[in-house]
Amino acid sequence: MIKAPSPNIDFNNLSFLPVQTPYSFVSYYKEGKWDEGKITEGTQVSLHMLSTGIQYGQQAFEGMKCYRRRDGGIQFFRPYENAKRFQKSCKRIMMPEIPIEKFIDAICQTVKANSEYVPPYESKATLYVRPFMIGIGSNLILAPSKEYLFGVVTQPVGLFFKSGLTPSNFMVSDYDRAAAKGTGDIKVGGNYAASFYPNYLAKKDGFTDCLYLDPLTHTKIDEGGAANFFAITKDGTFVTPASDSILPSVTKRALIDIAKEFLKIKVIEGDIFVNNLDIYSEAGTCGTAAIITPIGGLMVENVLHTFGNPKEAGPITKELYRLLVGIQFGDILAPDGWVLDVK
Repeated sequence: MIKAPSPNIDFNNLSFLPVQTPYSFVSYYKEGKWDEGKITEGTQVSLHMLSTGIQYGQQAFEGMKCYRRRDGGIQFFRPYENAKRFQKSCKRIMMPEIPIEKFIDAICQTVKANSEYVPPYESKATLYVRPFMIGIGSNLILAPSKEYLFGVVTQPVGLFFKSGLTPSNFMVSDYDRAAAKGTGDIKVGGNYAASFYPNYLAKKDGFTDCLYLDPLTHTKIDEGGAANFFAITKDGTFVTPASDSILPSVTKRALIDIAKEFLKIKVIEGDIFVNNLDIYSEAGTCGTAAIITPIGGLMVENVLHTFGNPKEAGPITKELYRLLVGIQFGDILAPDGWVLDVK
């Protein structure tokens, strides 16, 4: 049964800091097969110190949100895309793939068990859902584990960037997020750990975050540490990088479809050269956590390049945000297959 939001939580003042939810989902892979899995109390698991997940970073995860609609129902946004991306991540680092229907069933079970933690529609907060897989068991040798844990944990969250649609300043990092032909196109923890230090340096210098260039030539924008990049040309074309070293964002794919089908504007997936930014009047990052973060200025080699009015999000960015959030919260009719009711 889907419960109403808990009256004991101030959903209007959430951040991305932890708010404990009581239930999680766990399933174990042993002797070549998955068990059925179950909902458990708490979010603690026991791992051997020599597990491949701890020693060698053999783990993958997903980031999703569940939304409460105006009518009180709750829904996921494009969860099958997350399920397929999770399979790709697991396969790349030699972990067993989770069947898509098992993935979907697990996230739905977990949300139903924690449904009173799905924030009310009016708060525009959400329930963040984190499926993950990790190698377990004792395995000192450098080889894939034979045993794995698949889990799902949740927590209610507010806006990732409190400024919302207010543009922020970013900087181009001297560091690489991922290597060419490496793991940049899958969602594994090592990619994010590698971004901690560049992000720290960016914040230390007064920037919201940093953007990374392509690892081969360092001439083209790839993405941010936790979000994809897009820009709008002065003639209204939506442009986003096409690169094998960036994560294929579910949010970005939705924005591409919205730009094409709702706004009827041209979309280009191609190169965005860092020395040719004058052709763009809007820019931003996009992802599950932050939704859309407009970029007002981008520091490139000690020169701050601004996009349009650096104090206000551009008109196309605003409209993309309105349509995306409207679909996610059920205010705008979603294209077929985009949302999944949790019942």
